[in-house]
Amino acid sequence: MIGNSKLSTALRESNADIANTFKDSYVFDFLNLPETFNESDLQKGLIQQMKNFILELGRDFLFISEEYKLQVGNSDFFIDLLFFHRGLQCLVAFELKVDKFKPEHLGQLNFYLEALDRDVKRQNENPSIGILLCKDKDSEVVEYALSRSLSPTMVSE
Repeated sequence: MIGNSKLSTALRESNADIANTFKDSYVFDFLNLPETFNESDLQKGLIQQMKNFILELGRDFLFISEEYKLQVGNSDFFIDLLFFHRGLQCLVAFELKVDKFKPEHLGQLNFYLEALDRDVKRQNENPSIGILLCKDKDSEVVEYALSRSLSPTMVSE
């Protein structure tokens, strides 16, 4: 009823087929993680099972790095997982959260996207896309949080 609330307006407007590229939900049962785990455990599990992770994401994803370092000013920041999508011709930053979606998570991801676009993206590439992978999300909270976002981002669980 509320449409594709998992996508920011900027992401929906950037490419008509974008909704068919990313999933609303991902299944990581193949990681066999314990009942409680942290973001580092999730990241390590995904890296160890990269083939299965890429198959879960879909076609055309190329892995670039884990803990991709961005330097802004005198500070270092790290993107959990960085990919390139061949079809969309853009960088795709995955930020992992093992708890429920919180609107403030988008601020961190938007900052990473700005740094990627200013300092890493090549001229022939499209603006970077951010995917926030959370353990759980309230669709209405996600819709509100994304409604004014100018960054091409989405929230999946």
